[in-house]
Amino acid sequence: MATPDAPLIVQKPVPKDRRIRFALVGCGRIAANHFEALDKHKDRAEVVGVCDIDPKALAAAEKRTGAPGYASLDALLAQTNADIVTIATPSGLHASQTIEVAASGRHVMSEKPMATRWEDGKRMVEECDRAGVQLFVVKQNRRNPTIQLVKRAMEKRRFGRIFMVNVNVFWTRPQAYYDSAAWRGTWEFDGGAFMNQASHYVDLLDWLVGPVESVQAYTATLARRIEVEDTGVAAIRWRSGALGSMNVTMLTYPKNLEGSITILGEKGTVRIGGLAVNTIEKWEFAEPDPDDATVADASYQTTSVYGHGHPLYYDNVIKALRGEEPPQTDGREGLHSLELLVAIYLSARDGKRVGLPLEY
Repeated sequence: MATPDAPLIVQKPVPKDRRIRFALVGCGRIAANHFEALDKHKDRAEVVGVCDIDPKALAAAEKRTGAPGYASLDALLAQTNADIVTIATPSGLHASQTIEVAASGRHVMSEKPMATRWEDGKRMVEECDRAGVQLFVVKQNRRNPTIQLVKRAMEKRRFGRIFMVNVNVFWTRPQAYYDSAAWRGTWEFDGGAFMNQASHYVDLLDWLVGPVESVQAYTATLARRIEVEDTGVAAIRWRSGALGSMNVTMLTYPKNLEGSITILGEKGTVRIGGLAVNTIEKWEFAEPDPDDATVADASYQTTSVYGHGHPLYYDNVIKALRGEEPPQTDGREGLHSLELLVAIYLSARDGKRVGLPLEY
């Protein structure tokens, strides 16, 4: 994957003698997870501004946080002293808003996906580098205790050679969901089942298993009245030689059913299932490890497809801004899953295998 050159300017860490000042733009569905995460870090972080073009959503966010509200990003940037701005708006706006925030000298946290176009993602990284600010991309599913166990097993090479990987995202989004806002289900602002709902699962394909060599995908709009796909499948080959597939639909009857990943290796088999990779359903390796004793405690019950990883994600962001540890999901890390998403869409559109990286 071709990535932008190293930063031109390095921003000084935020002082440790005060709380880091966060502002949030886009007070929709996911905003509650951000506010709850910040509540858990109120000794080190505070909300100094919220922004939304919807007066009702803005009023709710003002009441929830006690922070002043703004009807535009321009007003928020002009009137707050935020150190970092979280972008939780429709995906197609992430790039332009990230660049605007960076130009004001603030750090940026972008919700998934960081952009809907490959060139926009690269431009976000380049402009944040140029402004000397940090860019973070939200990947809270990596912080799920179940997924953390799999990551450690990978790092310890417990699987041996990986043979096959399967990811399923069998959820439902009724027509009313797409009709609730004009931007939903559009190519320009949203993206489809892969880009929006399954974005975190696409991320796991690279982060857990390794670099992808090529993809062959099909997408379809089978039942919803939208521009983008409500269903899709992708066949995947990793550079390691492993093969796999990803199956995604928003048409599951009658409600969300499964978000899972299954990994088959020469020395281990693991399946993490449940509604949103929250339950370890199979954990078997040829060689024992102390982590095996923690398997039973890693699973958890949830009714939310978002998981519970935002507080741990924010912990790393706060520490990174203070210079205490490196960012775990910066802009360049975010480009990995964006590149794979774009490859899936290119393959489905053109009816051919698409190799990675997209450029050299």
